[in-house]
Amino acid sequence: MENSFEALITTYIDSKVGMSKNFLTTDLSNNLRQNILKLQEKSMLTAAGVGSANMISYDSEIRSDSIYWLDKKHNDPFENEFFKQIEAFILYLNESCYAGITDYEFHYALYEKGDFYLQHLDQFKTNPSRKYSIITYLNPDWKESDGGELLIHQEGKNQKISPTAGKTILFKSDELVHEVLLTNTSRMSITGWLKSDTIF
Repeated sequence: MENSFEALITTYIDSKVGMSKNFLTTDLSNNLRQNILKLQEKSMLTAAGVGSANMISYDSEIRSDSIYWLDKKHNDPFENEFFKQIEAFILYLNESCYAGITDYEFHYALYEKGDFYLQHLDQFKTNPSRKYSIITYLNPDWKESDGGELLIHQEGKNQKISPTAGKTILFKSDELVHEVLLTNTSRMSITGWLKSDTIF
């Protein structure tokens, strides 16, 4: 566990984009993916919006994915296991980097064929509580022709990240413009933010 945490932190320090290829076990990744499929079958995923909760808008020309917020009240065993992993990482991050993270929020994200999310930052102008963006991918058989890569724009160079199962990405929410490229098949992830009310 600590090896995957250290991989995220070390690569973040080196390049402003942290990456761990085995943040989740294969079993947990598969079970979370099945959760998304079940939610899709029950039509419980909703169109993703743009903006903060009190200023949200829906524009399919900007993003076209569907989401479902994770919540401990669901008492889902696989979501609870995911939360346990995130909480362990936050503790490790705070102890090793004095990050001051006090909260988090996550949602499932489903991009179906033809979906995308144009260039954006994750931190709201009116609410700076989101400090780090963290994305975990749930696509076991992803190949390049499937599309849907995360494209991060940084100092004149682009970094394209494949959404393969178990891989987790970490970066500052107010720092790196990024986008999700056009998907050619279903693409699933858990996307969220590590938060703090402290200004830093």
